[in-house]
Amino acid sequence: MKTKEKTKLRRFIRELDQIRGRHTELVSVYIPAEYDLNKIIQHLQQEQGTASNIKDAKTRSNVQASLERMIRHLRLFHRTPLNGLAVFAGNASESDNKIDIKVWSIEPPVQLKTRIYRCDQTFVTDLLKDMMETREVYGLIVMDRREATIGLLQGTLVKTLTKMTSHVPGKTRAGGQSSQRFHRIRENAAKEFYKKISEAANKEFLQKKDLKGIIVGGPGPTKEEFIEYLNNEIKRKIIAIKDVTYTDEFGLNYLVELSQDTLAKEAIIEEKKHLQDFFTMLAKNQSLVVYGYEKVKKALEYGAVSKLLISEAEEDSIIDELEGMAEQTSTEVIIVSVDTEEGRQLRDLAKVGAILRFPLQ
Repeated sequence: MKTKEKTKLRRFIRELDQIRGRHTELVSVYIPAEYDLNKIIQHLQQEQGTASNIKDAKTRSNVQASLERMIRHLRLFHRTPLNGLAVFAGNASESDNKIDIKVWSIEPPVQLKTRIYRCDQTFVTDLLKDMMETREVYGLIVMDRREATIGLLQGTLVKTLTKMTSHVPGKTRAGGQSSQRFHRIRENAAKEFYKKISEAANKEFLQKKDLKGIIVGGPGPTKEEFIEYLNNEIKRKIIAIKDVTYTDEFGLNYLVELSQDTLAKEAIIEEKKHLQDFFTMLAKNQSLVVYGYEKVKKALEYGAVSKLLISEAEEDSIIDELEGMAEQTSTEVIIVSVDTEEGRQLRDLAKVGAILRFPLQ
């Protein structure tokens, strides 16, 4: 997820989380990608009727008014956005004597698969919060001589892109064929299938600029034989090779399970690299490094920051402020965990630091 999207989503969630209903009167609706909006509107109209049974007059009025505002808002959309839609409506007033019904909506950065309708004292934001987690994109290939499946891992979502089967004969020879001739036929057919998988991988992966790496799985030596047929650029992106028996959608999911250690290391390695650059500069070229809220803020105001490092331990309000400033000058922002020694160093140093484009003095 881009920093701009993350900042927008964080602010959206924070605004919703600050609102509390008197009773179960705040309405949350999650609409999956490609789901028919008309069906959602019909469902909400039915819920309006059901809400007439709520005994408390204020709660009944707020729920019905929220549903009405939400229905009118949804009618502004011609169709469900590509990634689905999350919509919220309720009384945003902090005073018991005042009613202020508002509606909020956002197209999430990751495709919604779940449909939710809920009335509660708080808005349901857990699904959106989950999307705030790092969602790097990895290519997946599971294959043997008979079948191959190519997919993507986006956060926790495993998506199948391509499935294919081969014409490699089974191990049983056809009548009259010599052992050597049959072996040659099988080997040539396998090579052709490897080339076919490689071409499909090129098509799916070469244009994906956000692809962090590729994981290949298959039984025995088959996967190593296949890798030799891959484009050199694809080969360089391979971060793990795993023994996997299954070569279908289940195989993709199993490959991800087997690769959790590798995927965790990838994220940590990238984070450590950013921090090592920062601390190396701090030791050797201090004119191109600043740290601490005031100094970093000043550097952002001058447009001098190349890379902004913010500890996840920093206050949300400061993270939002600095991210917003960084967005104005196309500054790369890295939210740093405290899971590594370097991450804890940044937290203990000042929680925020920056690598500069040019010295400020």
